Amino acid sequence: MGRILAIDFGKKRVGLAVTDPMQIIANKLTTVATPEIWTFLKDYFAKEQVDKVIVGYPLQMNNQPSEAVVYINPFLKQFQKEFPSMPLEQVDERFTSKMAFQTMIEAGLKKKDRQNKATIDAVSATIILQSYLEQQKYR
Repeated sequence: MGRILAIDFGKKRVGLAVTDPMQIIANKLTTVATPEIWTFLKDYFAKEQVDKVIVGYPLQMNNQPSEAVVYINPFLKQFQKEFPSMPLEQVDERFTSKMAFQTMIEAGLKKKDRQNKATIDAVSATIILQSYLEQQKYR
């Protein structure tokens, strides 16, 4: 069994999280500058067995795509072109940045660490992935 990789795509940075090989627990992986994501993914897929990739897809409260899809849709198309055999799934990412910030407060991170956008992006990817895993339990 391989891992599930979660991507929190952004204009400047991409937060990444991954499951353990048994797909039980989500762990923060890293944050990569957006222009470097393709090199990172190619290297990661060469080293690790990944069964599926999930991408946070921003929706508004009325379930319509948010304005951020202008950046995410081209990424999704390019991903399918670069990795045509890799299963790709989009998941609702509403509120994950706020949840990530709150999680960092509850974990006792100092204010300076909470202001690090890269940390927020990686924690957001972890929350997206953990939520996905929990939803899968009930299907």
